[in-house]
Amino acid sequence: MSARPDPFGHHPELRDRIKDPHTSYFRDFDVQQAFASQPELRWVFDLMHTAEQRDASRLPLLEAHEGDLWVFAYGSLMWDPAFIFDEVRRAVVADYERRFILRDVWGARGTLEAPGLMAALDKGDGCEGLVFRIARERIDTETEILWRREMVGPGYLPRFVTAQTDGETVRALTFVADYTADAMKPELTHAEQVAYCATGKGFLGTSHEYLRNIVDQFAALGVDDPHCTALLRDVEAFMLAHPATTTGPTA
Repeated sequence: MSARPDPFGHHPELRDRIKDPHTSYFRDFDVQQAFASQPELRWVFDLMHTAEQRDASRLPLLEAHEGDLWVFAYGSLMWDPAFIFDEVRRAVVADYERRFILRDVWGARGTLEAPGLMAALDKGDGCEGLVFRIARERIDTETEILWRREMVGPGYLPRFVTAQTDGETVRALTFVADYTADAMKPELTHAEQVAYCATGKGFLGTSHEYLRNIVDQFAALGVDDPHCTALLRDVEAFMLAHPATTTGPTA
């Protein structure tokens, strides 16, 4: 039997920058357990999707899919996918862009008192990220894990998009902005984005850490993302100017 190909063959620089799926917090993530010790977040339960609701969006979408599955990552999946993958590559998706418009008050990276902010994939001029390839025989198991993490509640819509990677075009699953969700705030000003990223904190960490991880992952790949870089610069300037209200020193 031949050895399994190196998943990092295209990008050895990511070998120590992507969390081992077997040790990821999200591998066994369960919303009930996550909030069990946080009674102040019990109100969130009513907004969360059930397993049946998640499967109602997952199974029909994948029913006609054939072969291995590519997943396009543009946020935290880039450093902590939680699913087992056979290959990772740098990729670009046209007609979409990464926008920091998902306002988190659910306790993950922000609260009602100090909202946090995360990225969504929205219509735009192009988005750099990563594509991960899941082997055909693992698709059901690994996408169930992916849906528990990305479709925990209203915010995203699972969709297939076209990604360009290493001169090849692939059809990739990703999660795009759902404008019907209360959490999606496309009208946020830059100042609001900065404040939310600087002050938001929850059981997954801070919004600042989330943004910095994106910038650091791009730096390792040699990707220039002026918007993320500028946003991080302004967030860290805000944190220095308002140390009493922010989540801690810059990383």
